[in-house]
Order: sequence, then structure tokens, then C-alpha cells
Amino acid sequence: MPPARYLRNMLTLRNPHAVLAAFDTRPRDVVEVRLPEGRAQGAWDRVVAEAARHGCLVVPVGRDARTGRDGGRSGAEALVREREPVALDRLFAGDHARGLWLALDGVQDPHNAGAIFRAAAFFGVRGIVLTADRSVGLTPVVYDVSSGGMEAVPHAVETNLRRALQAAKDAGIWILGSSEHAKKDVTAIQADRPWLLVLGNEETGLRRLTLETCDEVCRVTPRGSQVTSLNVGVAAGILMAALTR
Repeated sequence: MPPARYLRNMLTLRNPHAVLAAFDTRPRDVVEVRLPEGRAQGAWDRVVAEAARHGCLVVPVGRDARTGRDGGRSGAEALVREREPVALDRLFAGDHARGLWLALDGVQDPHNAGAIFRAAAFFGVRGIVLTADRSVGLTPVVYDVSSGGMEAVPHAVETNLRRALQAAKDAGIWILGSSEHAKKDVTAIQADRPWLLVLGNEETGLRRLTLETCDEVCRVTPRGSQVTSLNVGVAAGILMAALTR
């Protein structure tokens, strides 16, 4: 075990691809790799190779380290420090002729947040704004589900989302809300301008003050009649694909 002072802000990650991404972007923050009975399986072989390359501790652990709830995983895991958030001025810096940012207004399911970070990395999103309250924390589940997306997309954590959206506007970025009640489909949104797409809570959607701050509001229009709404993680991927077309 590493000394206690290194365990602050520490995450236990069980997706080897999340660990490999951390090795790729910030290897000093990968503190320890743990292997059941000292054996690596599958992608964990690459994790062990990266650990050796960067001088990271690899610790064999006994059978009692297996949780029985890993869904058939090997039980291997790694201790990784949390990624540091960035300031808003850095998140919105650079050329704004075009580009896409995200903000999460009360998204609370870590699987949704992880899926959003993974899709954001896939579509080249330039940054994500998270709220400090009423939203999911960046837990190990978020990192694991993102499968490296957490390392690819910078994020800021803000106490006042409306103020953060105004900062984006001041930087020349347009604010686009997403709501199943919107009249305009996302395909009607001009994709040739910089947008910050705001995604709302799984049950209640965007808050009123957030909606009032948006320049436009759009939806993904259902084509079927039986299911008329989407999980926010799924909807986010569709919206990102449309806005980066």
C-alpha cells in the first residue's frame, strides 16, 4: 500500500482502458496497480507494461480481493488520483470560430455522465462544465464508463451554472439547451457556429434559469410512437453527432 498521504482524492479504477488513458496523459497520477494472484489478463497486460515503463508499483493480491460483483472481470484495479478541473477562462480559451462544449445541469447518474464523457471525447468536444451541487460527482464509475473519455476532455466544476453560461457567452459561444419539449429539432440548428450544449437532469430536465439563459433550445424528434424520450446519455450522443456534422 502507498503511504496514507497519497490516498487523498484517490480513485479505484477497474476498467483497464481508463487506466491506460491515465498512463497516457498523466502517468504520475497512477499510484498503484493491483493484480489478483499477481496475474494480468486481457488489456491489463498493457497496463502492467505501462506501469513498468513509468515505474508504477504493481502489487499482487490474494483471492479475497475479488468482490464477486465484478461481472466476470479479473478483479484487477488501479489507484489513480482524480483529474484536476480547469478554470472557466482556460476551458473557453482559443479560437471560437467553431467548436462544441457541454454543460451538465443536474445529471446525477454516473453511468450517464461516463457515457457523455466518452461520447464527448469521440466527437472532439472541447470542454465540459459540471455543477458542484445537485449533480453526480466524478466517481470511479464515471471514469470507468467513460473508458478514457475523462482523460481526453477537460472539465470545470462551477457552483453557479448560469454564471458559467454567461462566461461562455462573453467568450463568443452560443448556448443551446436540450429539451424534449422544444419545438426545434437539432437538425435545424446551425452547426457552423460555436455552441455550448446544456444537458439536463434525467427526470426534470433543464432548470428554469438555465432555459432562460439559452440562445436556442432543441430536441431529438422521436420517429416512433411508443417511445418518445431518450436516456440523457443516448440523447447526448445524438445531439453531439448532429452539432459536429
